[in-house]
Amino acid sequence: MIKNRLAKVVFGSTFLTAMIVPAMALAEGTTTQNDPSVDIAKYAAAGASMCVAALATAYAQSKIGSAGAGTLAERPEAGTTLIVLQALPETIILLGFVIAFMIQGG
Repeated sequence: MIKNRLAKVVFGSTFLTAMIVPAMALAEGTTTQNDPSVDIAKYAAAGASMCVAALATAYAQSKIGSAGAGTLAERPEAGTTLIVLQALPETIILLGFVIAFMIQGG
């Protein structure tokens, strides 16, 4: 299915960030004590979710951009489609921001 090793790592880390980190943060939110190490872990998890989402977006846009440049050289009429395809991975970084916001509890 996914042949490139880097693509597997990016997809796997994005999945872990999107599914597991918010669940851990929400489960942690049930405690009543205000431990500073919990706050540090929250900030680290929020930073990790943003970092992984940004790396996944950059990887996707680099592949789409290089393929789009080749496509535009052969078929200039495909420009609007390529702009839409270039903008789609931006939703990954937006979801990473939402996840980071959820982790911090705001």
